Amino acid sequence: MIEQVGLRPYDLPLRRAWDSARGGFARRRGWLVSVVADGLTGYGDCAPLPAAGTETADATEIALTSYLTRLTGQDVARCLAELDSDPTLNSTPAARYAVESALSDLASQRAQQPLRQWLAPDAADRLAVNAMLGTLGQVRADDLAAHAAHGFRVCKLKVGMQTPAADLAALQILAQTVNAEAIRLRLDANGAWTIDQARWILEQLARFELPIESLEEPIIKPIPEHLAELQARVAFPLALDESLVTYLATHDLTQLGVKRLVLKPAVLGGLRRTLTLAQRAQAAGIEVVMTSVVDSAAGLWPTVQLAAALNGPLAHGVATADWLAADLGPAPRACAGMIELSSQVGSGFELPASSSKQPAITY
Repeated sequence: MIEQVGLRPYDLPLRRAWDSARGGFARRRGWLVSVVADGLTGYGDCAPLPAAGTETADATEIALTSYLTRLTGQDVARCLAELDSDPTLNSTPAARYAVESALSDLASQRAQQPLRQWLAPDAADRLAVNAMLGTLGQVRADDLAAHAAHGFRVCKLKVGMQTPAADLAALQILAQTVNAEAIRLRLDANGAWTIDQARWILEQLARFELPIESLEEPIIKPIPEHLAELQARVAFPLALDESLVTYLATHDLTQLGVKRLVLKPAVLGGLRRTLTLAQRAQAAGIEVVMTSVVDSAAGLWPTVQLAAALNGPLAHGVATADWLAADLGPAPRACAGMIELSSQVGSGFELPASSSKQPAITY
């Protein structure tokens, strides 16, 4: 039975601002959720980010408070089994992700399994990750060379902050210094372009044979028919990310018009929902990449474990720990473009002893 539930607010600075065509932020604010049972503690991170598709912070706080006050005395397995039928967290995916992460962390510890193996028995123990470099205008050839030397094979860049012509010119300059066999560029436009602008820049990217690995959210209104037209123009995958949830309710996965989905469990509302969607996509021949919402170590650990549970070949967008100047605890970090996972049970997140003395609301 659950003996205690805790909710601890946090405010973490970034090393530099995270910018995109949808806006930016310089701090990550949220709540650390803890659930205690049988002498074990499971953790979850709730870091809402409306620009990425979550609820607002106010909605999060209301949902978390309402749900957590009812957990004490409940059975962990039953809470997990009934999570989908509980209406409290239906419209607050970041809050639901935090709750499910904490319960799943606790359940996998009790089962004496790493979270990834608790989710999927054939989970991987290591996964490739992309380097997240920031906006295109901030990146220099030396940055790409440095990350290639450190073993990264995919570098992600935010585009759409300038005109398409300026983006193309900058990409051409970078491409002159890139060994396409060593490193490729994962672009994210965050819905910055009109359909005509996207047609033009995709034609240019194909014409100049730039080393593009994929392009996420190319158009302002990502209508599946328009995406299918754009996808047919290029060999590399186009991907849906922030707009995915909008179309899942009305379209089959094969009707979305793209070759790839970028999945954020904090946006989709949990680990098992995201894993099920990922497996359905893979079965339909659609590529899947897991990515974080630049959350704390408490949120990054379960996302990394989920990516390992998927056991796919692509580089995942979970190497974001270095963006934070302070964190809630040790975070998973990449070495030679990979994250290696140990046999430690649970998610892997541990709250330092010094942090455990900080005040928290308990239920």
